[in-house]
Amino acid sequence: MARKHLPDELSDSEWILAFQGQWHLLSDLSFSDLLLWVPEDDSPGCEVFTCIAQIRPVTGPTALEDDVIGEQIAYELDHQVVVAYMSHEISETSDNALSAGIPVDVWAIPILRGGRCIAVLERHTNQMGMRATGLLEENYLEAADILTSMILEGDFPLAPVSDKAFAPRVCDGVLRVQPGGRISYASPNAITAFRRLGAQGDIADEDFTTLIRSVMRGVESMGQTVQADLAEQRSVVFDVEQPRASMRVVVLPLVVQDEPMGSLILCRDTTDLRSRDRMLVTKDATIREIHHRVKNNLQTVAALLRMQARRIRSEEGREALQDAMRRVSSIAVVHDMLSHNLDEDVIFDGVCDRILRMIGDLAATSGAVEAVRVGSFGEIRAETATSLAMIITELCQNAVEHGMDGGTGRIEVRPKASEDELVIDVVDDGAGLPEGFTLGRQTSLGLAIISTLVGDLGGTVELGDREDGPGACAHLVLPPMS
Repeated sequence: MARKHLPDELSDSEWILAFQGQWHLLSDLSFSDLLLWVPEDDSPGCEVFTCIAQIRPVTGPTALEDDVIGEQIAYELDHQVVVAYMSHEISETSDNALSAGIPVDVWAIPILRGGRCIAVLERHTNQMGMRATGLLEENYLEAADILTSMILEGDFPLAPVSDKAFAPRVCDGVLRVQPGGRISYASPNAITAFRRLGAQGDIADEDFTTLIRSVMRGVESMGQTVQADLAEQRSVVFDVEQPRASMRVVVLPLVVQDEPMGSLILCRDTTDLRSRDRMLVTKDATIREIHHRVKNNLQTVAALLRMQARRIRSEEGREALQDAMRRVSSIAVVHDMLSHNLDEDVIFDGVCDRILRMIGDLAATSGAVEAVRVGSFGEIRAETATSLAMIITELCQNAVEHGMDGGTGRIEVRPKASEDELVIDVVDDGAGLPEGFTLGRQTSLGLAIISTLVGDLGGTVELGDREDGPGACAHLVLPPMS
């Protein structure tokens, strides 16, 4: 029998985590609160059990008003958790744990793996809040008993079959399918979900594969695939998609002592979720398109400035237009990166490298300038990336114009990111700063832009001579920008 279980190489802690990922089934089907107790260690003489997880049912009232996580119980031979752990059998008691003497049934169920008990599941059921017995309650409790038997045999949890975002729960819709494929019970929410897909009637007593084939129009192989999964007792998840409705279906095989007990089918109407997903995708595409158009417009502005600079006779005016062109181009680089990125953060190394290539290509009026990055910025928040790009552009441009006097040289941008700050050194191998230089006393537009933007980012900037050779160094200290 090709049942799909969790890999044997998982550790006990990983197995328990997988158990917690599926134990909501037992909680909702049994209308019970569940507590997960683990021993202090794996030795038979352990002295303490600790509660590491707790879950309350969605389908009924809680039996435990308070959180129990973190509490411990001593290793007492008459305690039901200890009895279940030692005997590998269910220990059942009744307890008036709630106020006003409300009766609570308590089961201690050993969680077995490979013949070993690795934890104990304690099930608390508020008997006063139990609903009147009907088809739903009978089928839920029967399925809960089967899952309990599978826990005792080490056959639960099953392999995960669904992502959490769309994973259906018991309250979303349940079908009980017998070994032959006949639907013996369908919950009201399941009936509603299938009717939204076009199914007729209450769907009970229908063949499950025939039902799926009827709502999966245009996919003839789906019925045969589901039929094979049911026959082989495989866990499987699939989506039923239609233009106006959609549903996530999870098939969970039920097996006790190698005897097939049919399947538990969970289904969830995902029409609204899919609609929201499509809206988000459309929104993301619109934002990318806006960044793309802004980038194109900025590049157009930069091209116009370049054309105007070529036609102006004043050398001072030409240099001013070229500076403006470079500033606009550096902003365009950021919007170009954002147009290809759905995240809120920008991998700034790529932005910096493109700015440095632009500086090397356009900034030097004579000779050759090599501009390189040494180190990594990491990820930078999108809202601060433009300011940082402008700062890098102005510092490099300042190094070319004043440090190298438009000649040949090398510029290095040295970022160093940590949890506490982002430190950036921009160094050149030029003539260094003039004697008596003090930041803030200049009329340079570039230095004014740098000071303003660094202040807006909550950082500091210092200009001085390099300590490791000839040239100047701009030292920036900025708060974390990721």
